[in-house]
Amino acid sequence: MKVWMPNATSIVAGVMMGTLVACGAVGPPVPPESVGVNLTIEQQKKLEALDEKQREAAARAEPSEPSPDPLLQGQDVNLPPLLPVGTR
Repeated sequence: MKVWMPNATSIVAGVMMGTLVACGAVGPPVPPESVGVNLTIEQQKKLEALDEKQREAAARAEPSEPSPDPLLQGQDVNLPPLLPVGTR
């Protein structure tokens, strides 16, 4: 009785065939409407419109400009007095 022993060529061929068979479709097909640049642009436009609506609603909800503090007129931050530099 003769037993077939695989050699390197048949092993490589088997691995290549297995790889080709395994590289098929992984999941269900994807419709072309859900892929591409047009879909991305539409999604960005929807997000921008939603952001604009939220900004408008926030602008309506906030009261008008608060009155500025009379102590801070002319400068934003009260700074400490200047000290001379380089004296001994």
